[in-house]
This record gives sequence, structure tokens and C-alpha cells, in this order.
Amino acid sequence: MNPYVLMILLSSLGLGTTLTFASSHWLLAWMGLEINTLAIVPLMAKHHHPRAVEATTKYFLIQAAAAAVILFASTTNAWITGQWDINGMESPIATTMIIAALALKIGLAPMHLWMPEVLQGLDLLTGLIMSTWQKLAPLALIIQVSQTIDPLVLTAFGLTSTLVGGWGGLNQTQLRKILAYSSIAHMGWMIIVLQYAPQLTLLTLIMYIFMTSAAFLALKALSATKINMLAVMWSKNPTLTMTTALVLLSLGGLPPLTGFMPKWFVMQELAAQSLPLTTTIMALAALLSLYFYLRLCYAMTLTISPSTTNSTTPWRIQTTKTSLPLALSTMMALGLLPMTPTIMMLVT
Repeated sequence: MNPYVLMILLSSLGLGTTLTFASSHWLLAWMGLEINTLAIVPLMAKHHHPRAVEATTKYFLIQAAAAAVILFASTTNAWITGQWDINGMESPIATTMIIAALALKIGLAPMHLWMPEVLQGLDLLTGLIMSTWQKLAPLALIIQVSQTIDPLVLTAFGLTSTLVGGWGGLNQTQLRKILAYSSIAHMGWMIIVLQYAPQLTLLTLIMYIFMTSAAFLALKALSATKINMLAVMWSKNPTLTMTTALVLLSLGGLPPLTGFMPKWFVMQELAAQSLPLTTTIMALAALLSLYFYLRLCYAMTLTISPSTTNSTTPWRIQTTKTSLPLALSTMMALGLLPMTPTIMMLVT
């Protein structure tokens, strides 16, 4: 892709998200979401592969439908209340439509079915943008309207997303689909605690971005898209393979890695709100997710591919490329747990 076109598209992504962040008017927020969608569509279809075009079409139709529902719901609320303020959602019907449309935009279960299929059709860098940056603007709107949403709805979305994200990734062999179900599960952790402690939602989002960025960039460096491709990674780049396995365990929430921090605080807050059953279900769902991360680590570090290739053997390839974003995101994904008190002071 032409670098000038790429710069324009990435700038439009930043503009759309910033516009939604800064808006208090539903039409301005809707405009930011639309700029975001239109900016990422060319990035998704840049390879002109049939699967990429299919994923782009699915994503555009889903996002357009969600944006239409948002516009209709905000218009309904303005008709009933006489105001377009995001914090002025007083109509229960409009609020329910808004949360359903925003859940569809970020892939919350049970409106998640588009996300694994779309992510599977993208390259890893575009998938990283879709899994992290594209969730910021809708999540910011959910945080703003969360106080007017029925707590039972948020709890249902959170529990369903963590369970679906855990169960859905168990039988997958494509790494991008596994990361899509991981994204669905982490979105559930963010939504479940939103009504009680929004700062913990923000903390979970920041940690999720660090860990997911490290995972996508590591898989990009290893050129791995399927589980059976992980078996030859150890002989190709042992150091990166080891750190990638640790990043996956961090995504699963295994102490003493960074990913344990948000899950720990979320379960602590849920227990403090006298919700033992919800806390138990969330912990069991985290174990489901941890199982398929362990499966990836097992394939990556404890198995060797039985097949032989006619090309150059992987362990004879000298890897000289360095990546500063990969190094920084990996450090963040592995070593932030000792800094938990400082991070909590900054967030709260």
C-alpha cells in the first residue's frame, strides 16, 4: 500500500476515535464511529484475497447495521427527551438499543459470531488494529452510558462473553480465531465490573491492549497462523518462542504475570459486591481460557513437527530483525504485576 494512503487511513483511525472520545453529542459520536469504520475497511481489503474481501464485507455490514441502530436509538431518545446529550439517556428502549448496538460493534456475546470469522480473514497487523484500537471508541460510549443501563443486562453480557470466549477457543486450530475468542472473553471481564468500578474496566483494557499487542506482534514475527506451525518455532527462534509462550500464559491470567492483575481485581470487586456466584463463574471461565492458552504453549515448547520440508530448515535461518514495539509490549505483558499498587494509584 502506498505510504501516503496508509498515513491518511491511520490518521483517519486516530481522528475517528478522538472524535468519539471528545464528543458529548450522539451525532458527533456516531460520526467518529463511522470514520473509524471507513478508515479500516481499505486496510482489511488491501491484500485482495477472497477471504480478506469476505471478511471486509462482513465487517462493513455488521458495523453499518450497528451504526444505524445507534443513530435510530439516539434519535428516539432525542424525540422523547428533547436532548442529544450522551449522558442524558432517559428512555429505556433507546438505552437498550444503544447497548445492543455497541455490544455488536465490539463483539460482545451473544453478538460475537462475526468476530472470529472476520479476524480469520485478516493479516495479523490489521487484526491487531481491529482487536485493540477499534474497540476503544465503542467501549468509551458504553462507559459513558453504563449508569443508565440495567445492571442485569451488563452482568448478562459479561458472563456470556467470558463463557463463550472460553468455550469457543477450545476446539480451534487457527491462531487468529483463538485470539478472537480471547478478545471476546476479555471484553466480558471489562463489562462485568463496569457498573461497580469503571476504573477497573480501564485497567483491564490497558492490560489487554499490552498483552494482545505482544501476542499479535510475536506471531507476526514468527509467521505463525496455525497451531501446527508453532511446533517448528522453537528451532527457529528460541528466545521469541519462550517469551511468546509467557505472553499467552499472561493472557490466560496466570500469576506472577501481568494478566493476573486485572482478573484479580475484578474478582475482588465482585466478591466485595456480595456476588459470590458471579465471581465463581468468572473464575471457572478464566480456567477455560487458560486451558487453550496452555494448549498453545504445549504445541510451541514441548512438541516438534514430525513433517520434513524441502526448503531451508528453520534452525538455519538467521533472524536479524528487531522490533521495538514487540519488545516493549512483551515487557509490559510480562512484568507489570509488581507495579500493581502504583498502577492502581494512577488509575483511581
